[in-house]
Amino acid sequence: MNQTNTTSSSINVYLPRDTSALSLGAESIAKQLLKAAEKRGDNLSLIRTGSRGLFWLEPMIEVESPKGRVAYGPVTCADVDSLLAADFLSAGESHPLYLGLTEQIPYLAKQQRVTFARVGITDPVNLGDYRRHGGLKGLRKALAMSPQDIVTQVKNSGLRGRGGAAFPTGIKWQTVLDAADRGQKYIVCNADEGDSGTFADRMLMEGDPFSLIEGMIIAGLAVGATKGYIYLREEYPNAHTILKQAIARAKAEHVLGSNILQSGKSFDLEVRLGAGAYICGEETSLLESLEGKRGLVRAKPPLPAIVGLFGRPTVVNNVLSLATVPEIFARGAEHYHGYGVGRSRGTLAFQLAGNIRYGGLVELAFGATLDTLLNDFGGGTLTQKPMRSVQVGGPLGAYLPEEQWHTPLDYEAFADAGAVLGHGGVVVFDDSVNMAQQARFSMEFCAIESCGKCTPCRIGSTRGVEVIDKITASADANDQHAHAENMSLLEDLCDTMINGSLCAMGGMTPFPVQSAVKYFAGDFDSAPNKTSPTKGAHHA
Repeated sequence: MNQTNTTSSSINVYLPRDTSALSLGAESIAKQLLKAAEKRGDNLSLIRTGSRGLFWLEPMIEVESPKGRVAYGPVTCADVDSLLAADFLSAGESHPLYLGLTEQIPYLAKQQRVTFARVGITDPVNLGDYRRHGGLKGLRKALAMSPQDIVTQVKNSGLRGRGGAAFPTGIKWQTVLDAADRGQKYIVCNADEGDSGTFADRMLMEGDPFSLIEGMIIAGLAVGATKGYIYLREEYPNAHTILKQAIARAKAEHVLGSNILQSGKSFDLEVRLGAGAYICGEETSLLESLEGKRGLVRAKPPLPAIVGLFGRPTVVNNVLSLATVPEIFARGAEHYHGYGVGRSRGTLAFQLAGNIRYGGLVELAFGATLDTLLNDFGGGTLTQKPMRSVQVGGPLGAYLPEEQWHTPLDYEAFADAGAVLGHGGVVVFDDSVNMAQQARFSMEFCAIESCGKCTPCRIGSTRGVEVIDKITASADANDQHAHAENMSLLEDLCDTMINGSLCAMGGMTPFPVQSAVKYFAGDFDSAPNKTSPTKGAHHA
């Protein structure tokens, strides 16, 4: 909610209400700023936005000026009085926290923001602000199109799923559109963001929820669905609050409901909280949970597009997939297709986390290299030690050594390198990391988060932890025979999990393990500390 300090001639000041900024004291800063400005007689209108994604500068305050928004950060409560004294309301340059025009900060200026074009700029729950920045243009165009034409437009854009699997969005929609009409169809947004180092979904929902709402309405028009659900990660209470406010505003202004923008067409939407389980990020487990059941993976076929939520044809897409759809319709499929390389079209929101100097969100067209992300944006490690390994794509992604950092950020290029882009999470480790311990953590993570339905995942991950412990113990005891036997056993176990697991949870857990063995074999020849100093980097 906006907080104003009074008249129509007041100066617009922008401060994020994003979780990251709030965790760093943004709410206290907001209160102190208003109080101090009132005491001085300064007129300002404090507008709460999403975060720009430059987390090392949060909380970052922006001030409207004739040249554009001017940024200051990172701001603390102790800086408020000095900012006002330095005339920051007139975009004064004398304060040490002055950063210049926000859009010219190199970290932002070098990006191609498409999905995140409004995040950090608009008030996330102000529908008028959303409209003024291009919102609802895509929906208005879609309302005048046939369902097949909508689907064809998405196909032509080249949009692929941003949840990790990278399945072509238009093909999924086509399947649901063509499904035998058995009554209600559904649109389900997978907002159960649980991969390590990921926060893009949260940032989008907290900073531009109307884009997600608009995208889900367009998806409903495309396939004939009139009901949608956002399955939201339980650990995102701020996003939950903002989504509920945005949905209520959309209903009040007839963007959602029985007569969308006076078109006579209908779509309703509600938020459901997740079950606090990583496995519920898998689409069939998510559907089980959404139906009120335990989150167990379903066997496929049938696909959710045919037999999904409550047995009905269902589109299940990630937050970023759906939030990108309005831009495709507003500016045309050809415009979106113009970004990227090969079969990887458009942009992806990469999230820099772990031991990184400049952590944050970087939206780029596919085709740049991982090294560009790590150095040009990330600035190397926070500890200033050399980078040793990078895990891309969450806890099921491979650990990449330096020789693979030249790999283009492209789904096919990563697949050829035995890696995955996934949801775009990038977790960095310096040279103090022990990769045998990270491999153990991968197996341990699977053992904890497995739904337990299939034996290779449920039992294989537990045995994997035990085998890695035996490997490090045999190395410590210098027992070369036992070491060789257990390394061979680990390889066989990984093969079994890959080929026998019901879903990606068990089928991909061996990827980080195998990459650690392949590229960091020396770490398996000596016993690591039992408590990894980098384990905390895995928690999203």
